[in-house]
Amino acid sequence: MFGFSLAYFLVILDTTVLTIALPDLRASLGGSLAGQQWAVNAYTVAFAACLLTGGAVADRYGAARIFKLGVASFGVISLLSAAAPDLGVLIGLRALLGVAGALCTGGSLGLLAELFPEPAARARATGLWAAITGSALAAGPLIGGLLVGLYGWRAVFLLNPPIALISLLAMRKVVSPRGSRAIDWWVQILACAFLGLVAEALIGSAPVAALLSLALLAGLVLAERRSHAPALPGGLLAATWPELLAGTVANFAFSGALFVLTLLLQDTRHLSPMATGLAFLPLTLPMTVNPLLTGRLVARYGPRPPILGGLALIAAGLAGTALTAVLTPWLVVLGLGLSFVLPALMAGMINSAPPGTAGTAGGVLNAFRQVGATLGVAVMGVIGRPLLVAAVLAALTCAGYALAAHRHRLTG
Repeated sequence: MFGFSLAYFLVILDTTVLTIALPDLRASLGGSLAGQQWAVNAYTVAFAACLLTGGAVADRYGAARIFKLGVASFGVISLLSAAAPDLGVLIGLRALLGVAGALCTGGSLGLLAELFPEPAARARATGLWAAITGSALAAGPLIGGLLVGLYGWRAVFLLNPPIALISLLAMRKVVSPRGSRAIDWWVQILACAFLGLVAEALIGSAPVAALLSLALLAGLVLAERRSHAPALPGGLLAATWPELLAGTVANFAFSGALFVLTLLLQDTRHLSPMATGLAFLPLTLPMTVNPLLTGRLVARYGPRPPILGGLALIAAGLAGTALTAVLTPWLVVLGLGLSFVLPALMAGMINSAPPGTAGTAGGVLNAFRQVGATLGVAVMGVIGRPLLVAAVLAALTCAGYALAAHRHRLTG
């Protein structure tokens, strides 16, 4: 449990730790606002695009084997990132880190299902897993601020190799059987290209990229229908779309708010990187502790009540942050909402997955979540009143999820 949770800690840490370093990165390597967004989004785009295949690869070749490959790659690529000579090279390496992160995630989700086959025990384990990995969200801004303040942005990447080594040592004796799931690599290539063009269209306001992304989407849908081994198992989207939408909106809110508030605190209020990291603790600390409670709630009542309550808290926290000058209490509310939603979503997806496809089901959820994270940074960086817009979106999602849950109860 400790080994694969620690690796996922590493993966999630890299979604947030660089955000605090953006001003120092800009001073060191230069680049436009779009370049800074890509320094963050290259990781999340590649991560999101490869999560589907990461889960399928874990189901096919063994969760433990793929997990170890991903963790080792993550450590090596992090060392190269610390030595990046310019922004373009760093963006490319961040994309490779996203691929390695997808392998880590697919492997860890497969291991979670293998080691805890009973649903109630898995729900409690998922809560503990989320608490350990959720601490990465708390640690990201704080550690990022500390390292950047003392040693500059390159130190952010030097944190990863020792953690990767500890995780590999902890998991060295764990093995997993191979499965029989086939993989359609052509679909994965289309998914990567589609997500990259969507992000470029949003960040760079590029109409050509938007048109190409629509064409690729059509090709992706056609390829999925004709594939002998589709990336999305039949019926999975229809059965789980409320959870997938909730995960997308939750990550949209968190990543977008983190990006917008970092620029506000450092560029407008002139806080240091360390002070900015401390300012985010009310948001991130609840995501470290509360998943333990969420795991118990899911084990007793199922995933829907924590998801619904969490979405309502996310909407309230975003609205309060947008409409008041005092951030701390509303960041606590937002953090509590996220800490209810995310572990419950993971438990629900893994429980409903057919035998042998836990990695794929978890990969689908994480892919949608990372799409939300990518869109959050891209969209909330260019629209007016971004936090208020995100609050409205979260409230609508809460209402839609409540309606979907009600219909599910009526239909049995």
